[in-house]
Amino acid sequence: MPQMTPSQARAVDPILTEVALGYRSDQSPVADMLFPRVPVGQRGGKIIEFNAESYRLYDTRQAPGADIHSVQFGYATRDFALVDRKLNGKVPIQMLEEAAAVPGLDLAQHAIQGVADLMAREREQLAAQLALNAAAYAAENKITLTGTDQWSNPTASDPFAIVANAREAVRKKTGRRPNRMIIGPEVRTALAKHDKVLTRLRGGRGADGRDQTPATLEQLSALFELQVIEGDMQYHTGTAFVDIWGKFALLAYTETRSAQQMGTPSFGYTYQLTGRPVVLEPYWHDSQESWLYPMRDAFQPYLVGPDSGYLITGAVA
Repeated sequence: MPQMTPSQARAVDPILTEVALGYRSDQSPVADMLFPRVPVGQRGGKIIEFNAESYRLYDTRQAPGADIHSVQFGYATRDFALVDRKLNGKVPIQMLEEAAAVPGLDLAQHAIQGVADLMAREREQLAAQLALNAAAYAAENKITLTGTDQWSNPTASDPFAIVANAREAVRKKTGRRPNRMIIGPEVRTALAKHDKVLTRLRGGRGADGRDQTPATLEQLSALFELQVIEGDMQYHTGTAFVDIWGKFALLAYTETRSAQQMGTPSFGYTYQLTGRPVVLEPYWHDSQESWLYPMRDAFQPYLVGPDSGYLITGAVA
């Protein structure tokens, strides 16, 4: 068994932890936008939610000797509990021997980045499961499109009308219009080539002789008056790739600041244990003839403001 150096005897590897903290998948992490991280110092506590208190009208005048009114922003509701998440990156001794002949090949960093990517994919799936659950939304905050209303029908459907209604529904309940719209890859393709989208981009000209170049995300954002984001992350079932954000469109008002800095009805948060993720020192596994690089994390996303969202199911056929 290879001997462990003094640095490997430490509990945490600061260099590899920096690799884990700095690594980002090449696919967009929508979870960070819908469920921004809130650092917490323990694995359990109370979820902070916000109501319409900051939008009320108050008479702040005080008569002599009268009590001064008080107002509270935010309140604790249900409990949160973080889930410990653990995964080891494995580097077999055979790969190390081969890598010795290839200058600049850092298998330890590659292993940590691979584990970080898998954990990010898991978090993305958890976020999608929360955000795309129609049962979490009131009747006024969701719609299911069928037939010619689906945006994959480029002539009969009207995505601008649907999005306008969605924005107004959220505004009426929260005082804020959605600032982001998350769409799956197939939804992006349909919108980018939709007749009504291209007509607006070309100054209202009809289909005859019109430039058919698909609209970009930046152009879609300008047309719909909010940030349009493609949730392009996928996972593999063993036989095929699956789009995590499917055929949905989700409008939401989200804040990327921490709960302590805000007071607005944000869509959701990810409660993240302070100091995570962390990479422990690698250790040698004799029976596998491999070095193992353990990564540890502790987090859990929560949908705390469903009234700040609007779910469109079946956006495309």
